Amino acid sequence: MRNIVIVAIAILLGATWFFTQSKDAPPDQITQTQAPSVTIPELGTDAKIGETFYNAKCAACHGKNGAGSDKGPPFIHKIYEPNHHGDESFQRAAKMGVKSHHWNFGDMPPVAGITRAEVAKIATYIRAIQAANGI
Repeated sequence: MRNIVIVAIAILLGATWFFTQSKDAPPDQITQTQAPSVTIPELGTDAKIGETFYNAKCAACHGKNGAGSDKGPPFIHKIYEPNHHGDESFQRAAKMGVKSHHWNFGDMPPVAGITRAEVAKIATYIRAIQAANGI
């Protein structure tokens, strides 16, 4: 039994060290000068509409083209890839807000006055930019 406890502690300490050393861990804060350089692709009609909604409802915190700001994290980051945060995550975040869990910007409040259709267009816009930037 003692050996099992020692092995479990060693695994826990190793995992803790690994995750604290990860170079892919999100920063505590990000500023526009630290924001990633974002390649903007040619946008389709739905993505252009999404860009308009994004600029009106999201850019103040998440930065121009999803690059992040000192008020909110970048969407052009692997944390927001479709397999980790699917489009429905954007819907839930806009409707209910999000408790801070990947970043240290504090909790995100719900987005007032936005519809599911608008969020779907925003997701189309963000996904187009992500794809152009290897996400």
